[in-house]
Amino acid sequence: MTSDNDIRAVGQTAALPITSERSLIPATIPAPVPGPSDVLVDVRAVSVNPVDVKLRSGVEPDGGLRVLGFDAAGTVIEVGESVTLFAPGDEVYYAGAINRPGSNADRQIVDERIVGHKPRSLDAAEAAALPLTALTAWESLFDKLRIDPEATGTILIVGGSGGVGSIAIQLIRVLRPGIRVIATASRRESAEWALSLGAHATVDHHSDLPAQVHAIAPEGVEWILSTNSEGRISDYVAVAKPFGQIVAIDDPRVVDVVPLKSKALSWHWEFMFARSLHDAADMRRQHDILEEVARLVDEGRVRTTATSILAPINATTLREAHRLVEGGRVIGKVVVAHQTPSATQRH
Repeated sequence: MTSDNDIRAVGQTAALPITSERSLIPATIPAPVPGPSDVLVDVRAVSVNPVDVKLRSGVEPDGGLRVLGFDAAGTVIEVGESVTLFAPGDEVYYAGAINRPGSNADRQIVDERIVGHKPRSLDAAEAAALPLTALTAWESLFDKLRIDPEATGTILIVGGSGGVGSIAIQLIRVLRPGIRVIATASRRESAEWALSLGAHATVDHHSDLPAQVHAIAPEGVEWILSTNSEGRISDYVAVAKPFGQIVAIDDPRVVDVVPLKSKALSWHWEFMFARSLHDAADMRRQHDILEEVARLVDEGRVRTTATSILAPINATTLREAHRLVEGGRVIGKVVVAHQTPSATQRH
């Protein structure tokens, strides 16, 4: 039985393979009510990330229905009593929090400190591709690796055509012009994508990575952004300069960091949800990052990474989006929107 206060959502009641029609199911849930620091958003578009796939397939819901979804873009329809950054009618984008109900619903509540104003030059679908990966890339490059504006050297971005790699390449080229970017890409089309975003060169991570990197940068690299660290430590040690730095965003089962010692390499973890998960004192940092990314987009210096836009937002379409991401061959980002924009490539 539903009430006038219920909203539509897509969720899961069990961790199932995406081939099962029960892996993601339509549901009705009570309409969320914003807390003091929350904004209530009318969700217009979402994107699917590897974290969505990992949770859906590998983590059982803790009783009842779990609504997934992190990236979203939409319009603020109500604000909490303590909100100062937004007002009803504002168009916003955000990556949400891992410990709150997700964006795969008609409406969602999000803490204003992790929300940004949507780039004016993008529609909701194009904007929904950006938040999680832009925050991850920004925090990796500038908060963890601490690459300063005058820095020179070379960075290796592993997974240059993926969601994080696609935005990391752009941020480095735009904000750190003295850095040479080598991106890994294993297919012709993914290499072309990485080069189109500004990578100076690409290498195939399925071949001899150290030999390829040294052919481009004989002296090695100062920084490595790792989106796939499993079994890569020896390669990273081989290509990194002494005192180099590595930031990893993935979830390898084991990381043996002892080999890093001979070159005094530093290993950093990046987890975009850490600030919201632990109610960090600097949570508003993510609002500020999203505002800066929106400015760069509206100035034409950074572009959306949406490459496939599916519609409408329902269980069937979200299952297809999960299937694409789970397949591991997506270039850029997969978005699910209420409507498919005519100006962007459709899947």
